[in-house]
Amino acid sequence: MEQLEAWTGAFVGAVWSLPLIVLLVGAGVIFSLYFGFQQLLMLKNAFDIVRGKFDDPNDPGEISHFQALTTALSATVGLGNIAGVAVAVAAGGPGAVFWMWITGFIGMCTKFTEVTLALKYREEGSTGHMHGGPMFVIKNALSSKFQWLGWAYAFFTILSSFGAGNMFQSNQMASIINHSTGVPTWISGLVFATLAFVVLIGGISRIAQVTSKLVPAMVVLYLGGALYVILVNYAKVPAMFADIFTHAFTGHAATGAFAGVVVKEVIMQGVRRATFSSEAGMGSAAMAHAAAKSSPVQEGIVSLLEPLVDTIIVCTITALALLITDAWTVPGVEGSEMTARAFSMGMGPIGRWIVTIVVTLFAFSTLISWSYYGEQGVTFIFGEKAIPAYRYVFVVFIFLGAIAQLQVVLNISDGVYGLLAIPNIIACFVLMPKVKGMLTDYKQKLKSGEIKTFK
Repeated sequence: MEQLEAWTGAFVGAVWSLPLIVLLVGAGVIFSLYFGFQQLLMLKNAFDIVRGKFDDPNDPGEISHFQALTTALSATVGLGNIAGVAVAVAAGGPGAVFWMWITGFIGMCTKFTEVTLALKYREEGSTGHMHGGPMFVIKNALSSKFQWLGWAYAFFTILSSFGAGNMFQSNQMASIINHSTGVPTWISGLVFATLAFVVLIGGISRIAQVTSKLVPAMVVLYLGGALYVILVNYAKVPAMFADIFTHAFTGHAATGAFAGVVVKEVIMQGVRRATFSSEAGMGSAAMAHAAAKSSPVQEGIVSLLEPLVDTIIVCTITALALLITDAWTVPGVEGSEMTARAFSMGMGPIGRWIVTIVVTLFAFSTLISWSYYGEQGVTFIFGEKAIPAYRYVFVVFIFLGAIAQLQVVLNISDGVYGLLAIPNIIACFVLMPKVKGMLTDYKQKLKSGEIKTFK
């Protein structure tokens, strides 16, 4: 097992090296400048779209703006915010939070670009379901010399759906339930594999119905608990923010179980975890949005909200809870268990139960959303006929993830997940003039009143 951990560690280190960090951050900066920081200018419009102000019942698609947003958020507002932030702070110190903010903010424009393109170039399958994502963008918008990138993206999506979208989620679910109740991890894995299969056979419509109910409730419960922990320790908040800003540029010395890091590692951890949390640059959330009843630019604007909610708001609150309680310095505690420790230190036993419930629901909703993403990759390579077989295999991996070791699962999921960025961002760079033209046209129609309101 130590050898496997070493191999997977080398793999993730090679993928998440400086070139990928530069690609992700650089893309966010370029898109933000090129589109004029729409993450600031179009936020009000994004909220108007989500509440249905412009919803035309005759628009093509299968699900509403809100359902598309919650399906995408269910894959982003989840363990990336609970376990991922804990991993970032444990490995990079308080300064990693600053780089999560930066990555989340500029990632809003990256998300806008990839989602707009996903709707522009989506396809209707033989069964009437909508299919979209970077692989379909590459297939329908780029020349033949780029087509191999579409196949590569679809392949990486399938692998990521088994890693980041499946095994990591089931591993954290089973782990925290085991710590809280003593239930063996294999039992949790079996139960959740069965429940997931029941949802998956209903396709995107059932997934959207489940996530649109689960996500708002999960966010309210989790944020309520985290804010309580922060408020009872409010006197420490200014010092925590000072630590975040200071150590973002200086690294951090050893503290308790924390071994200390240099600035490069702080940045690496912040960018990696923010990307894992928001999925900006990965193109994965674009697959959920591609099923929405919407125009390309409108749905792209809706997607601006995802990094705002999950990275800038939820991750910040998680990080403050970890830092204020010093849970991040406790030896032998990692992932979602660290966040559970922070909640229990701030709230008593009920805090652990809040995190246990939320982690379970977050992980389950992320898992079923990622199964849909994997189906898009399967459809692209093998056709819709292969989806039932994929679902059976996906369910088996839920069980396997529950009984696997965290670090090996984390290394595999991080490594494969990082590979998604390369074909996606290349396609976004090539097609960003097309997106700018669509954005300009949309804003002109919005200003002239040509875009009708229905509520």
